[in-house]
Amino acid sequence: MEKSDENSKLRDDLFHLARVAVGGRPQDLQLLVRKLARRYKTTDSELSAQLTDLLRQTPVRGSPTRRAEVSGLPLDNDSRLPLVRLVETPALDIEPVYDESTWSLLRQVVDEQHRLDRLREAGIEPTRSVLFTGPPGVGKTYAAKWIARELGRPLATLDLSAVMSSFLGRTGNNVRAVLDYAKAHDCVLLLDELDAVAKRRDDSTEIGELKRLVTVLLQEIDEWPASGLLLAATNHPYLLDPAVWRRFEMVIDFPLPSREHLAVVFRDLLDYPDSSPWPTILGIALSGSSFSDAAQKIRRARRMAALNGGDVAHELEGIIKAAGESLGRDAKQDLAIRLMRDAGISQRQASEITGVSRDTIRKHEQKIGA
Repeated sequence: MEKSDENSKLRDDLFHLARVAVGGRPQDLQLLVRKLARRYKTTDSELSAQLTDLLRQTPVRGSPTRRAEVSGLPLDNDSRLPLVRLVETPALDIEPVYDESTWSLLRQVVDEQHRLDRLREAGIEPTRSVLFTGPPGVGKTYAAKWIARELGRPLATLDLSAVMSSFLGRTGNNVRAVLDYAKAHDCVLLLDELDAVAKRRDDSTEIGELKRLVTVLLQEIDEWPASGLLLAATNHPYLLDPAVWRRFEMVIDFPLPSREHLAVVFRDLLDYPDSSPWPTILGIALSGSSFSDAAQKIRRARRMAALNGGDVAHELEGIIKAAGESLGRDAKQDLAIRLMRDAGISQRQASEITGVSRDTIRKHEQKIGA
């Protein structure tokens, strides 16, 4: 790596560390230190070990509920628990990975907020409301955290499925309290599980109170201040009232990650150098998985290797073997070849892991080599 690149990365690390420290959130600071410990593991093992030891020695302090009351977050009248999860200074464990179409829209949201003066000189207001759609685990909530971090604002998250009550009037009051709080503070608000409330109003199974709540929510989206940013996420877009789609100024769809995007995430999670073939092989084996599901498998493999005192590669082979059972014939054969060529394992081992016969592997290898 060039010296200038090293200095640039060091400056970025110091800046993010200072920003999180000034924010005063111990959880976010620990998350960033953990991320730096992983990043420097290969380039500065001594620093990485020192940071890891520091994390182990750091006690857990404070009560989240008490901090919420002090900060003035809206509380549920009965439980006295905060209605929103507030992250003052968002920090990401690893950098997100999305397809270029998704990235383009996410960057536009951030760029508009950073260049408000230019928009207003042209008589244009920035995007105020954005709807995230896509299956579970593809990075919708993570994208909200990324946007808040890039804007240097707190992220307030309201899980609408969690505040739904059999007493819908109470749910309505809670939702209004959160919306009022977000409008009065310079933060990014994420309405998670939007479909829990904003269902189709022609659904005969829903009672009038819920329909009125949807109407109020739609009005709030329409009147959201240009100085704020309202995000919403749903795993079930088909459940949303058609009017909801019209109210959001931008809709961003998050598809399942490609095998190439999975490989990028695996490389970060495993701290593997660019020369390692394992992230690419895992991307092939876990193709079709969400980021969340795939990351859980990798983290479990690392834990098992640490507990058993074994090699992570052995645990990864187990993941590949299990995943290979659901792959199609061509994908299995492709995986077997990659295991041999990139991971350096024998034809016999590739056959055992993928379930593809050695004879088939040989024929497939000759076919693609022709």
